[in-house]
Amino acid sequence: MDAIEAILIRRSTRRFSDEIPERDLIEKVIEAGRFAPSGGNSQTTHFLVITDPEILKELAWIVQTAFSKMEIREDTYASLKNSINRSKQGNYIFHYNTPVLIVTVNKKGYGNAMADSACALENMMIAANALDLGSCWINQLHWLDEDDAVREYLCGLGLGDDETVTGALAIGFPAEGLPGRTALPRTGNPVTWICE
Repeated sequence: MDAIEAILIRRSTRRFSDEIPERDLIEKVIEAGRFAPSGGNSQTTHFLVITDPEILKELAWIVQTAFSKMEIREDTYASLKNSINRSKQGNYIFHYNTPVLIVTVNKKGYGNAMADSACALENMMIAANALDLGSCWINQLHWLDEDDAVREYLCGLGLGDDETVTGALAIGFPAEGLPGRTALPRTGNPVTWICE
């Protein structure tokens, strides 16, 4: 599969098998993230790779607890509302029971932290697709970056005091085979050409 095809047919996976991909596959996905562009070639995106099922389970519980304490306001983003509502019901596993969660973090106060990490996450999703793995970008840890319990737990896993959580990526084998690998029609993302 060439790069363009890997981009166009990439789809998000939200149901994973329990099987952990071979370490060399995980390393290839991470390497794709490490080779993403960064502002001034700073290369400050830090990757926390979690494959321990007990840690993933405990992290899901901490996240559910944090969201369950939140109140929904009129301006709350739709996905965040969903996370809060499901957490209050006690059945929320933010990482879709993935066997591998790659958390991206970057330096606090660094103006390109989100952009650099977004490039890394996109590279990893494309690489996962090319390697016949499912993936899903996850923002919940970013939304909870200032929650004391979440930060304390992530610091115990390697998050630095000078770092901020920028995103996460669930990867693994899809529970029901590869997602439908056809390009979805685009109804948004308009393009305006300014030509001579």
